[in-house]
Order: sequence, then structure tokens, then C-alpha cells
Amino acid sequence: MFETGDRPQTKSERTRARIRDAAIASFIEHGYTDTTMRAIADIAEVSVSNAYYYYPSKMHLVQELYVRVQHEHAASARPLLSTKTGLVDRLRVVFDTGLAVVTPYRHVAPGFLAAMIPPDSPLNPLADESGPARELTVGLFREAVDGAQHRLPDDVAELLPHALFVGYLALVLRWTYDSSVDTKSTKRMLDAGLRILGLALPFVKVPGIHTASRELLTLVAEVRS
Repeated sequence: MFETGDRPQTKSERTRARIRDAAIASFIEHGYTDTTMRAIADIAEVSVSNAYYYYPSKMHLVQELYVRVQHEHAASARPLLSTKTGLVDRLRVVFDTGLAVVTPYRHVAPGFLAAMIPPDSPLNPLADESGPARELTVGLFREAVDGAQHRLPDDVAELLPHALFVGYLALVLRWTYDSSVDTKSTKRMLDAGLRILGLALPFVKVPGIHTASRELLTLVAEVRS
């Protein structure tokens, strides 16, 4: 559950980790709405006031969940990325492993989405509060882009990871409500998107297409603003 070297040492760190782990366990079992700070405190075997001392609100614990999932995502993706050189293949690894690591949360995902969707929600993946988890995901997409054999124009390579993050959010939204067997509809959507990207890559350096690509990626990335 902890990264190497991150295992809590002090009593305070151990208490904080126990509260965090209790919250994540409750989120997985009961979902966002039915998880309360009192329930978290009971699972962690601390007082409610102690739980609030370490985490001022349930929202702060959701952010811990976001970060944990993204660390798991990176740990799952990196060994596979080391075996791929093509950009599309590397991006498929990031998308596929991203869906795989959130699978344990799928049964409670609609409740989280209801809390995330409002633009002013601190749980929105595009909110300032979600910055640490968002940057982890953007960083993983950047690893996939920068490590690919196919070299993109520098400005396109800079913008692409941010645009891919927005695409990843759209994919997770589709996956959450996908009622098809084994979420095949989501997989078809991902396949189609990557196929289109693969067809477009050879033309990105063409002057007119390069400019249009940069403008499109900028507009998509600005969704974060």
C-alpha cells in the first residue's frame, strides 16, 4: 500500500495512514455517499475528532484515494511501457492499465461521479484540489509520449499528454456507464480513437496539419482551465 521508503514511522504517521486506509476501504465497499467521517473513524479505531484532525473533510480522503489509484496506475503501466516503442501501443498501455486499476471501484463509481461532475466541486478531476493526482496521470501520459520511437513536433508533444488526460476522463465516464458485456463498447471506442490517432501521426509534421493539430490540442487541454 505504501511506496518503497514511504512506510510511516512515527505514531502520527501511522495514525494518518490508518485513517486513510480505512477511508479507502469504506469507499470501495460502501461508495462515496454512504462513507462518513464517523464510519471512517470507527474502522480506523480513532475518535471522530482525531479523524478530523488529520483530514478536515471526506473530500481530503477522496483526494488520497485519487493519488493512490494513480500510483497503482503508474506501477502497473511502467513495466509494460518498457516493452513497447510505438506511440499508439504505449498509449494503449496507459489507457488499458488505467481502466484495470479502477475496476475494483466500478460498482461505486456512479456515486463518485455524481459528486465530481459539478464544475465547482473540489472532487472534480479538473479542480485545483485534484492537481496532485491529475499531474501523476498527465506525467504518465508524458512518459508514454516521450519514450515513443515516433517523434512528434515539440509543441505537439508538449500539449498531447494534457489532451490525453481529458480523453482518459471521457473514457472512464463511458466505462462507468457501459452496460455491454465485459465493457466491450468502451473497448471499441478506445480502439477507434487509437486507430484514428495512428492514421493521423504521419501527417502531424505537415505545416497546415501541424498548426491545426496544435490548435485542437490546445483547445482540448484548456478544458482543465
